[in-house]
Amino acid sequence: MPTVLSPSEALEQFSEVVERASLGEDFIITRAGRATVRITRSEPASPNRRLGLLAGRIRLAGDFDEWPEDIARDLEIL
Repeated sequence: MPTVLSPSEALEQFSEVVERASLGEDFIITRAGRATVRITRSEPASPNRRLGLLAGRIRLAGDFDEWPEDIARDLEIL
């Protein structure tokens, strides 16, 4: 369960909040009793997730974006 803090509490304890969040603890910052911000550990992006990673290795069929006649008729896109 996340630790709930007011903005002033979060500011007073900011270094500690950052340290604890980096270890996996979640924090919720509230304003007027309503949750407004979540502070959580940032996960590094996957190194294999980049645009063009499979360029030249995947081929699409020539009719990739063509609908079968019966489905196109049912969807009224003919």
